[in-house]
Amino acid sequence: MRQREGSVTLTQVLGYRGFRVAGAWLENGRGQRLALTPWDDAPVTARLILRLESCWAKRCSGCGRKCRRIHEQLAERRWLDLPWAGRPTQLAYAPCRVWCESCQGAAIELVAWAERYQRQTKRLQQHLALEAASMPVQHVAVKYGVDWSTVRKAEQDALTRWLATRAQPKLRQVGIDEKYLGRRGKREERYVTIVSNNETGEPLWIGLGRSEETVKTWLKTLTPKEKAGIKLVVTDMCEAFMSAVRQEPGLAKAVHVHDPFHVMKRAGEAMDELRREVFFRAGEELRAVGRGKRWLLLRAWERTTEEQRAELKKLFSYNGTLARFYQVVEELRQALHAPDREAMGLAFTRILLRTQRRKYPAIRKFHDSLERHAPNLYALADHRPATGRVEALNNNWETLVRRARGYRDLDYLLLKLRFATVNPVRTGLGVARFLALGLPPLSIKSTS
Repeated sequence: MRQREGSVTLTQVLGYRGFRVAGAWLENGRGQRLALTPWDDAPVTARLILRLESCWAKRCSGCGRKCRRIHEQLAERRWLDLPWAGRPTQLAYAPCRVWCESCQGAAIELVAWAERYQRQTKRLQQHLALEAASMPVQHVAVKYGVDWSTVRKAEQDALTRWLATRAQPKLRQVGIDEKYLGRRGKREERYVTIVSNNETGEPLWIGLGRSEETVKTWLKTLTPKEKAGIKLVVTDMCEAFMSAVRQEPGLAKAVHVHDPFHVMKRAGEAMDELRREVFFRAGEELRAVGRGKRWLLLRAWERTTEEQRAELKKLFSYNGTLARFYQVVEELRQALHAPDREAMGLAFTRILLRTQRRKYPAIRKFHDSLERHAPNLYALADHRPATGRVEALNNNWETLVRRARGYRDLDYLLLKLRFATVNPVRTGLGVARFLALGLPPLSIKSTS
């Protein structure tokens, strides 16, 4: 029958070259074909079945070459496709085993819509992966009527393809940080170590524990050329991380930098311990004065209101050491943003002079720590790396964990973290890569 101008066929909508739709019908949940007239309304639960036929020469699924000889005709199989007009849809096709002269053996016929050993079409699996990027896996499984393991495998395969088809940036700056797992799971380790590309913020490796051996395990995965390309390493003031970097011969010329966040965190810990010493261990009367003032003392002076500043001045009137150490913390905050090494060195010298020979253990401990790590802090003024990207990974981590209510596979979590961190949807190419997730782009011919 001649096709009318402007009309379309099911084969054209299907969109798989070399295959046509030979029949279409609706089935109920028990697999029984529904006999409907053009005036009958189809049940909402009915699914659409499209029977396909091959129009071209058959190809080997192993090498993709044309095969003239059919080895065995197989029974009809079905593949779950994207819903059509909101109805579950299955593609029915009877493949065959072909004899491939190139492979010198029998192989299953290549079909355009699915990979070998799969019972979902490639475009359905791609949509499952896209949905799982912003929804819990269980919700995606319910939406498309598949098992949660099917969604997870589809997403993991898509992210693996995406990672394999993207250009890997050179590793010149490394960020190493720890992540507390809390009481989640049944693992003995309560921490993991995350290694990231500090220039892009992309996580590269996750290992259980936060010891020196954990970092050395990651260093063993690098080639000598990759180690030589690393110019800067950003860590907190963890001795294990510092020791692993210092002992690695390939990183002898790399600059070691501490990020300001952890420096201020250590200063905040000293301030909090000093608050306990001044108020909580000095009797009931002073305990009542210092109770509930922790976050007020940790807040930067420029971020406080007039009412909060008056409250701080009242606290400082009880103890001059607390007031002076608060000034030291504010000086440290400014010193970490000094324009050059000389200015930072002068600021740190003044801070170290003000914190030495103090009777409070918290201040003495802070002084020793600051003096010990001062060379790595001076490097901040020379290089100014984007150290905030190291801590930003924790937010992405928590977002993914809350959405999925935990992960058992760290490799799977790392894949999702990398995709969530570096997926550039602000550009046209980034949008195309996000929608494709590693699949080759469709060639669409213009009809104009």
